[in-house]
Amino acid sequence: MSAIQLSVVIPVYNEEQGLQALFDRLYPALDKLDISYEVIFVNDGSRDRSAAILREQFQKRPDVTRVVLFNGNYGQHMAIMAGFEHSKGARVVTLDADLQNPPEDTHLLLAKMDEGHDYVGSIRRQRNDSWWRHVASRAMNGLREKITRIKMTDQGCMFRAYDRNIINAVNSCQEVNTFIPALAYSFAKNPAEVVVGHEERAAGESKYSLYSLIRLNFDLMTSFSLVPLQLFSMLGMLISLGSGAFFVFLVIRRLIIGPEAEGLFTLFALMFFLIGIALFGIGLLGEYIGRIYQQVRHRPRYLIEAVLEKTEEKPKRTRKPKAATATPADLFVGGEE
Repeated sequence: MSAIQLSVVIPVYNEEQGLQALFDRLYPALDKLDISYEVIFVNDGSRDRSAAILREQFQKRPDVTRVVLFNGNYGQHMAIMAGFEHSKGARVVTLDADLQNPPEDTHLLLAKMDEGHDYVGSIRRQRNDSWWRHVASRAMNGLREKITRIKMTDQGCMFRAYDRNIINAVNSCQEVNTFIPALAYSFAKNPAEVVVGHEERAAGESKYSLYSLIRLNFDLMTSFSLVPLQLFSMLGMLISLGSGAFFVFLVIRRLIIGPEAEGLFTLFALMFFLIGIALFGIGLLGEYIGRIYQQVRHRPRYLIEAVLEKTEEKPKRTRKPKAATATPADLFVGGEE
């Protein structure tokens, strides 16, 4: 059996309406590549008929289809991690199930890897998202690059290709919360990006709410940099120096002008502002401590209910016939003693 050249990992969560359209476009696109491949669907605890549809697809194409079924919802990145751990291909491509990234563009990622790149990200040619997603994405991209030194033009696009060495490095990490594209980028020796298409969702609704996007960016910032904590330490020092200078100013003013009652509400406003900064800093510190707490508990990151895959039939062993041995009776066949 030839080695698998490409693994395509697709996390699935409540995508029953668009799965058939995905099948109809994905398999023909991969067949045209003329390479050995496998498709790994990871059902992330879907509450609709997604798991049943994936089972049916496995029965139709068991030669190239594998299905990992979670017993609950653990998130997109944990689903991708499970796909990585079950993948066998020399190269791995991650793709969302919503068809916003056309599977026909897979060859663009592989062609870029043929140039010697071990990690290939993607940039959506024309994003068909709401305006607030555009604004938020640009702002977070700039902030993330300054804080983590990780350069990803379009961090929200999961259509990416990874070399097997990168996959092995990612699998060796046992982080509870992480941002996989950034983690893989940190291991890459020669990363690159290509422009791919972007379409509206084939069916269903986006699974990323505003809160989910904020949580994702918190994971990105706190997983790969201590800069937020360092910035707050420096801000605390500056506020302390400013408070000391302001106190000296008030003392001198009192000695020169005398006591006065004006400016009380200004002091209240300044105090509330400083309290807000302190609370935000405590929350940021709690984010780091919470991540440490989740990591040291050593709980499983996800639980797999079942894995649907084609089992390789072991060749049957044939016994070699034993060499015939002559017995004393055989020596007298056809003659008289």
